[in-house]
Amino acid sequence: LSLGEAKNLPTYPGPNKMRDCYCTVNLDQEEVFRTKIVEKSLCPFYGEDFYCEIPRTFRHLSFYIFDRDVFRRDSIIGKVAIQKEDLQKYHNRDTWFQLQHVDADSEVQGKVHLELRLSEVITDTGVVCHKLATRVLECQGLPIVNGQCDPYATVTLAGPSRQVLSEAKKTKVKKKTNNPHFDEVFYFEVTRPSSYNKKSHFDIEDVDEVDKMEIRVDLWNASNLKFGDEFLGELRLPLKFLRQSSSYEAWYFLQPRDNGNKSLKPDDLGSLRLNVVYTEDHVFSSDYYSPLRDLLLKSADVEPVSASAAHILGEVCREKQEAAIPLVRLFLHYGRIVPFISAIANAEVKRTQDPNTIFRGNSLTSKCIDETMKLAGMHYLQVTLKPIIDEICQVHKPCEIDPVKLKDGENLENNRENLRQYVDRIFTVITKSGVSCPTVMCDIFFSLRESAAKRFQGDLDVRYTAVSSFIFLRFFAPAILSPNLFQLTPHHPDPQTSRTLTLISKTIQTLGSLSKSKSANFKESYMATFYDYFNEQKYADAVKNFLDLISSSGRRDHKSIEQPILLKEGFMIKRAQGRKRFGMKNFKKRWFRLTNHEFTYQKSKGDHPLCSIPIENILAVERLEEESFKMKNMFQVIQPERRVLYIQANNCVEAKDWIDILTKVSQCNKKRLTVYHPSAYLNGHWLCCKATADNTPGCTPCTGGLPANIQLDIDGDRETERIYSLFNLYMPKLEKMQEACGSKSVYDGPEEEEYSTFIIDDPKETYKTLKLIIEGVGTLEQEHAQYKRDKFKKTKYGSQEHPIGDKSFQTYIRQQSEISAHSI
Repeated sequence: LSLGEAKNLPTYPGPNKMRDCYCTVNLDQEEVFRTKIVEKSLCPFYGEDFYCEIPRTFRHLSFYIFDRDVFRRDSIIGKVAIQKEDLQKYHNRDTWFQLQHVDADSEVQGKVHLELRLSEVITDTGVVCHKLATRVLECQGLPIVNGQCDPYATVTLAGPSRQVLSEAKKTKVKKKTNNPHFDEVFYFEVTRPSSYNKKSHFDIEDVDEVDKMEIRVDLWNASNLKFGDEFLGELRLPLKFLRQSSSYEAWYFLQPRDNGNKSLKPDDLGSLRLNVVYTEDHVFSSDYYSPLRDLLLKSADVEPVSASAAHILGEVCREKQEAAIPLVRLFLHYGRIVPFISAIANAEVKRTQDPNTIFRGNSLTSKCIDETMKLAGMHYLQVTLKPIIDEICQVHKPCEIDPVKLKDGENLENNRENLRQYVDRIFTVITKSGVSCPTVMCDIFFSLRESAAKRFQGDLDVRYTAVSSFIFLRFFAPAILSPNLFQLTPHHPDPQTSRTLTLISKTIQTLGSLSKSKSANFKESYMATFYDYFNEQKYADAVKNFLDLISSSGRRDHKSIEQPILLKEGFMIKRAQGRKRFGMKNFKKRWFRLTNHEFTYQKSKGDHPLCSIPIENILAVERLEEESFKMKNMFQVIQPERRVLYIQANNCVEAKDWIDILTKVSQCNKKRLTVYHPSAYLNGHWLCCKATADNTPGCTPCTGGLPANIQLDIDGDRETERIYSLFNLYMPKLEKMQEACGSKSVYDGPEEEEYSTFIIDDPKETYKTLKLIIEGVGTLEQEHAQYKRDKFKKTKYGSQEHPIGDKSFQTYIRQQSEISAHSI
């Protein structure tokens, strides 16, 4: 997600009129991300990106704009809610969305499980009447209102013109849960008693009467506030569907009230600019992908490389980035990234005419190297730049050197000196960090340097510029400019800090580029003046020494593996483990910190750890069922002697991240458990299996492990499925490329315009590969179609997975019926 900016928010009613706004990203109503607060603005610019794996089903992706209030609860200005099935419409397009009002009706979510039974009853006096039994079984995923949910349901019978025929019947209130189990039955008399000697079924008039009736189920949150209970959603069911069968059981999505407040104009709350990229892939087991995967993995060995499957993917994709992301992850997973990048880089260098333009375009090579550096170099950036970036963001030293932009009271010379010190420090940490540069990056840089030196033998500097165009221009400079995109800061920095980082980034980029006339690189005269500080030979020498070290084949990685690497940290809530004999087992908020050595928690960031668990003592990390403590997003860290640490994460995305990374670091532990208890041990027994001994072995198998490599958790099958989806999407281009190969091998004259966009060095080899790709994609397409047909046959509308009112399922049914009609 890219959260751009909001425009024309309503003014604050006070004299100031301005607002301090932030934006949250929610799966339904669960917050998974929050931007920084932009102060005193009605058109706040956020410029923040957020990426996440979605660990559960959802109906809406929602964005709420809040106005911060120092004294009261922050107030909601408006929201944008995109239905899951509409996400594809806006895929990868900057779109302005109108903010909508937020009220009880717009916040309805969740589903309810009902059973209705219509039956004849003979009374004591021998007359027949018809009764309706309504059984409210349970609900799932109800909204949480003001941090709590104490739901109950009311059931009412309504007549033809919605007049109420019975008083509302009410279930018990279920405390502290948004997945309540009610299992309560309510009876309603539907028709008048008639004498028993009449025929035993409805009279015609009775049938008509019943057809016009409906049962209404409303869900409410029991509130202790004076404003009354909050509406959570309703369901209206006409009884005529009971004609076919006298009993009916199904799940339903809750709906807003149909008198919802629709009178407000939609355009009076402003708008929000968003760019959403949503992908959903169905991944088969490994063997399905063997032909396509093998074809991709041998790309590095194909001569020429332009005839390889991976290179062809780059040729047909609209954006090179689309192809680079899954290709890099796949090649990294199988340890083939260095030969692949060496092959495509070598081919690109051979096509380059001018050494000054080497690797400057957005080619497949440059996008693949960018992606590799982002994946493999994340920790390298953390240890190199994070401490000083944190200091710049916290201290706010004035560093503006443009005389036009100076604020009152600022001194130009002081600002220059502040900026010079920052640039000097960052330059020093970068040029001294050569030994920490990840091996995979060094191996790639070595091959770039060799290719460039061989191609341009007369240019002695090209061996440096080939490497600096990546490590400085595309790695360090962007990370300094936008630290939030490289996980160096949680949010986009404030305007003053952002300006400081822009000036530092420009200077570092120029220092690293080793061009002959440095000052001439700047359009702005104040930058050229400032750069005179750095026009000394020692800076150029330091850059060359650094580039030599990270691109030499004999380089040894000196960093000791014993150095602790910080993997993740943040606040969570934990339950006391009972380390003290008489301590209370209550819940407390703590700062958690995970390195490759230990998992610790302390009262707040920077304090001394209250508890430390060595990684080798983590025997399993698993989810904890909500019933244990009536709390969502909980997981457990199981230690020797059945000691268990119960932790609650802030949301479902955070919980998944923590479970994944804790599982990964403890993957190689020799004593890892194979079974565990999915619920807690409370009141003398395990809630899951009811065993009474606290040392009873687990009752459920542990979930499958993840690869032990901490930095690169990659699923090769998933990446191959993504590549299949891209080939399938761009099939017309693959076919066009086949035509181009045929045209080239038969006809040697000037190239046809429509074929000139493709790089085809060897038409025959390229045609062979294209044929294999199209066959492989066709086979997978048939498998997907068969899977969808099988799923379609097994799916029941009204089941828990597809409740009645599920729009995405209705769309799916329509598509499937079109497909099956077409195949018939």
